[in-house]
Amino acid sequence: MKYLLMIPHNRVSQSTLDRKILAYLRNEAPVTTQMVAEAIGVAWNTAQVHLYKLMALREVRGKRVGRQNVWMIESNPGGRK
Repeated sequence: MKYLLMIPHNRVSQSTLDRKILAYLRNEAPVTTQMVAEAIGVAWNTAQVHLYKLMALREVRGKRVGRQNVWMIESNPGGRK
């Protein structure tokens, strides 16, 4: 029996989400995860996962402030010198 993988047509690719997050941070930083999620129209957890991925790539910098994560563009993107 064959199974067909159904992918919603309105699904946004990861690279598109990453670009939206970076564009938002360039204009609005520093921001919380919730602010990013609302601005780009995704769930909080989706925004958090992408922000952590961008942090691992050294595109953004994250900082814990109280109970919230605050995000901003990395001053040296990609860790390049």
